[in-house]
Formats: sequence, structure tokens, C-alpha cells
Amino acid sequence: VQLVESGGGLVQAGGSLRLSCAASGRTFSRTVMGWFRQAPGKEREFVATISWSGSRTYYADSVKGRFTISRDNAKNTVYLQIDSLKPEDTAVYYCAASTRYSNVPRDYDYWGQGTQVTVSS
Repeated sequence: VQLVESGGGLVQAGGSLRLSCAASGRTFSRTVMGWFRQAPGKEREFVATISWSGSRTYYADSVKGRFTISRDNAKNTVYLQIDSLKPEDTAVYYCAASTRYSNVPRDYDYWGQGTQVTVSS
């Protein structure tokens, strides 16, 4: 599975971004997808995950109500809509693929290269 993220950038606090992750090389529609992030000097942390059908989603408490994960299986793409951005959301954002509905990084087998999100105050 190959995953390619896009959509990161520099945005002011309170702004929005939409991250995309295009997948190839596997039956995407049967794959659980997740978003994680890693800030400088910190461990990679879970952000959100979505079941293969899109019927189930789960978010980290720190992003609940501001981030929305979704997927379009016809386009082999998963999205992360990020609203009300805060400076503490600054990180490299990674999408990942798994066979398990999980918030644990080690349960994900495939990872993208990441996209940088920088929020200025």
C-alpha cells in the first residue's frame, strides 16, 4: 500500500485546512484508515480513525469537535478536515492504513510520508 498525503500548509490560528491521503496498491475499501501527528520533540500521537465503510469514526479528545475524518472509497482517498486550528496543532500529519480499527500506531502497517501543518498565533 502506498499512501500520499497533501493539503498541509501555514495557516493562522482559527483557520481551516483539509488534508487528503491518496491510497494505492491494496483494496482500499476494506482498509481502516487513520491520521496521526508528530510535533517536534514529541511522540507520534493518534488523531482520528475511520472504519473501512466510513460508518465508524473515533477521535482523540484533543481534536474532537474540530477535526472530521472522512473517506471516499471510489477515489481511494481519506480526508481530514481541520477547523478552528490552534498553534498546538502544529505538527507533521501522517495517514496510515490498518486491518484493525485502532488508535495505536503499532497497529498500522502502512504510512505516508507526512504533510506539515503549521499554525501561527
